[in-house]
Amino acid sequence: MSDSSQFRPRRSVLYMPSSNERALEKAKTIAADAIIFDLEDAVAPDAKPSAREAAAAAVQSGQYGRRELIIRINGIGTEWHDDDIAAAAKAGPDVLLVPKVNSAEEVHQLVAALEAAGAPERTKLWAMVETPIAMLNALSIAQAHQRLTGFVMGTNDLVKELYAEHVPGRQPVITGLGLALLAARAAGIVIIDGVYNDVKNIDGFLAEVEQGRQMGFDGKTLIHPGQVEGANAGFAPSEQAVEDARGLIQAWENGAGSGVVTYNGKMVESLHVESAQRTLSIHEAIQALQG
Repeated sequence: MSDSSQFRPRRSVLYMPSSNERALEKAKTIAADAIIFDLEDAVAPDAKPSAREAAAAAVQSGQYGRRELIIRINGIGTEWHDDDIAAAAKAGPDVLLVPKVNSAEEVHQLVAALEAAGAPERTKLWAMVETPIAMLNALSIAQAHQRLTGFVMGTNDLVKELYAEHVPGRQPVITGLGLALLAARAAGIVIIDGVYNDVKNIDGFLAEVEQGRQMGFDGKTLIHPGQVEGANAGFAPSEQAVEDARGLIQAWENGAGSGVVTYNGKMVESLHVESAQRTLSIHEAIQALQG
């Protein structure tokens, strides 16, 4: 039997500018698994104090249903960082997302700041990995502290840091994505793919969703509500996958103690059972979220 309690769907993680009151209101009705109340790139410098208050109020409002609520603060060393930490700690979101985390030392600094500000234990820390040094330090960042439970890929910034051309596809960042994925899986944390910028190119977006799913990401960050449906569908197990998972687990249970077990003509080992159980857990978690 699978255990859906250990899974939380993060198929669609939607950025919303906290300085935009209409956007925050609209987010209450969007079928995203998670909302990022953004205080960083999407907010002009003179609007950051009011955006900070709006994000904290949104998190505490209780009006976003079962969605996972995330506040993205401004990075370490910026003039807004300390006030962002204090406000977010008081609001108690599910996750505090920090841009440009480059080392394990910075993770410890962030955890200490959260604890000093009185953040509840349930508020976890996610790191945006978006620089070459972050990719090379990905494993030490991922394993730095138990409060850090997720990575978010900052692919736009990584392309800029690499001085790479904006070419079709993601060839310039594939190595970085792979390093971060390996680190996340080794540490047992969540990892969310970066954004797709051309919101009018639906085919391109869906192709990148499929690529991210095949690579092993848990979901995708989004910059437009119109991308939510595609991400939700792309990162959810298909009906066939769910059916096969159930059948494989049943075959394994029926063949317990008999040596070789097969399903649909293929040999079944314990690793296949674990994968099938995870598929069912994700499916059940999605069903619970929709219910």
